[in-house]
Formats: sequence, C-alpha cells, structure tokens
Amino acid sequence: MYNAVHGLQTRSVTVRKMKKTQSIKKSITYILLTLWGIIVLFPFYWMLLTSIKSYASYNGEYVPKFYATSPTLENYVNAFTSVPLGRYFLNTIIFTLVTTALMMIVIILSAYAFARIDFKGRSALFAFFLALMMIPNELVIITNFVTITELNMRNTFLGLILPSVTSVFYIYLLKENFEMIPEELYKAAKVDGTSDIKYLIKVMIPISQPTIVTIIILKVIECWNSYVWPRLITDDENYFLVSNGIQSIRENGFGRENIPAMMAAVVAISVPLVILFLIFHKKIMAGVSRGGTKG
Repeated sequence: MYNAVHGLQTRSVTVRKMKKTQSIKKSITYILLTLWGIIVLFPFYWMLLTSIKSYASYNGEYVPKFYATSPTLENYVNAFTSVPLGRYFLNTIIFTLVTTALMMIVIILSAYAFARIDFKGRSALFAFFLALMMIPNELVIITNFVTITELNMRNTFLGLILPSVTSVFYIYLLKENFEMIPEELYKAAKVDGTSDIKYLIKVMIPISQPTIVTIIILKVIECWNSYVWPRLITDDENYFLVSNGIQSIRENGFGRENIPAMMAAVVAISVPLVILFLIFHKKIMAGVSRGGTKG
C-alpha cells in the first residue's frame, strides 16, 4: 500500500515538473517571438511615424522621438501633388495586371505540357528549362535590354511587359502540383473523349487553385516592386512605375532632405501590398506548403 501511494506521489511530482518545464519553454518561446516581431515591424513603424511628422518637426529632433508631437497628413498631400504619383500608380497597375495575366497563361500551359503530355524529349527539355535557373539574372537583363532596344520598344508598356511573362520556377512549381493529381483521372477523361484543354480547365486548374493563387499573388508583388528592369528600359516619366517613381520623387519632387515626404510616398506605395498580403497570407502559406509536398 505504501509503495503504491509513494509511486503515485512520485508520478504526480514528475508530471508537475514536466508541466512547469513546458510552461517555461513556452514562455521563453513567446518572449523571443515577441522580440523578433518588434525587430521586424520596427522599420515599418518608423516609416509610418516619420511620414506623419512635419518637415520642421523632423529636422528639429536632435534625438529621434518614437512618437509624433504634432501629426500631419501634409506629406501625403505633397506625395500626390508635387509629383505625378497617381500616374505612377496607374502605370504599375497596368503593368502588373497584364504581366500577371500573360504569365499565368504561359506557365499553366507549359506546366500542363510537362506534367501530362507525353512527347519526345520532354525530360531533356524540362532539364534544360531548370538549367536556365542557373543563369545569373544580370546576364538575362543585358540580353533582354539589347533585344528590346533593337526592337524599338523602349519607353513602351510592351517593352516593360514582355521579358516578365514567363518564369521557370513557377512552371516547375505548378508542374509538381499537376503531377500530384492522379493520372487515372487523366486517362478516364481521355477515354470519355475529353480534350486536353477541357481537362486542364475543368479538373487540373480547380484542384491546383491554392498554388495558382499563390503564384498570382507572388507575381503581383514581384511586378509591384520591380525596379531594375523598368529603370533600364524607361526614361520617359509617362512610363515610370511606383518603384522608379521614388527616385524621381527624391530627385525632382521633394528634394533629398525632405525625408518625411519621402516616407509618405513609400507608405502610400506599400499599403496595397500589405493589404494584399494580409488578405491572402493563408492562401500563400497553403500554396507554398502544397508545392513543397509531393506524393
């Protein structure tokens, strides 16, 4: 009897110690995650804070303050009136929507061909596609620049869009998702006389929707943040994107010293992407995790 009671007491003490240890580990984890979150979010907070400070207030702070004594929206008004920021937004929306739409057509058809259509040299051709990912981006930009210039497509939306309408990585990601779909469905559809295009639209695209949505969102973010290529191919302000417009704002709009106005422009440009990510972040995570799992 004594041994049984003693054993129960020992087990109870052990359980309490385990719970205490788990609680300590969990507390440490939350503290570290909180610190990391503060570190990651602080630049965004500082950008937003600076954007609502007046030029005089900002320059008068010998020691930076972590709050605004006299918040103002004047910098946001200047961001849209001193330079054609609205036009930059419109150009970026056109560039983003058209580029993303064309790219989705290209990569969906390409991924379907590599995943389901059995043609001679398919494996070798796909290996060649993957090898293209090893080429430094700088070399591709130089080649594209020479080609677009020779075709007289500088300072045009066509010149901005064409080099960005495909992506080997997205083709690979979507191909892996298409191959996860049981081949028996494809064979059954072919027996029923279903065409490849109809099978793609009715079966494969709906099943792979999480990954397709993820690719669309990532491409939108990529286009919105595009800087190097638009900067190379356009020197006409009528074709500037928001990312390139920042440089124009800095040089011609507010001057190099008006940091609050610059931050207001950056906040205005960043808000659409932040909203997009907050709305679709679950789909992005689901699509990426689906793309990394096969079988």
